[in-house]
Amino acid sequence: MLIYRAKGLSRPDAERLADKIMTDREVALDTLAREELGLDPAQLGSPWVAAISSLLAFAIGAFVVVVPYLIGGGTAALVTAIGLALAAMFGVGATIGALNGRSAVRMGLRQMFVGALAAAVTYGVGHLIGAHVS
Repeated sequence: MLIYRAKGLSRPDAERLADKIMTDREVALDTLAREELGLDPAQLGSPWVAAISSLLAFAIGAFVVVVPYLIGGGTAALVTAIGLALAAMFGVGATIGALNGRSAVRMGLRQMFVGALAAAVTYGVGHLIGAHVS
């Protein structure tokens, strides 16, 4: 109802319209997706495709940082893994930005910053509780 009040309908008209829409489940879901989320349900992708692509993205992202340790070890592998992780985060952010019509560089840097911040917080918490890798 608030959506229709914001669009200029009177309270009784907005309530009547909202009640009418809610009588049909399909119409209600379609209307809520369009009005509240700005989505066209007909243009949404398959949930299976989304799930599989998400699985693959996480698997590739996890594998990228393991590669240096498959080749070598020590500080060189650590620094390379960090560099690859930052590059992967930038690539994901830039790709999403480009697909959404936003600045690829800005979104890549944003993704890289958020990922680095999450890693720093994780490291900090591990350090505080005394976790060590041996």
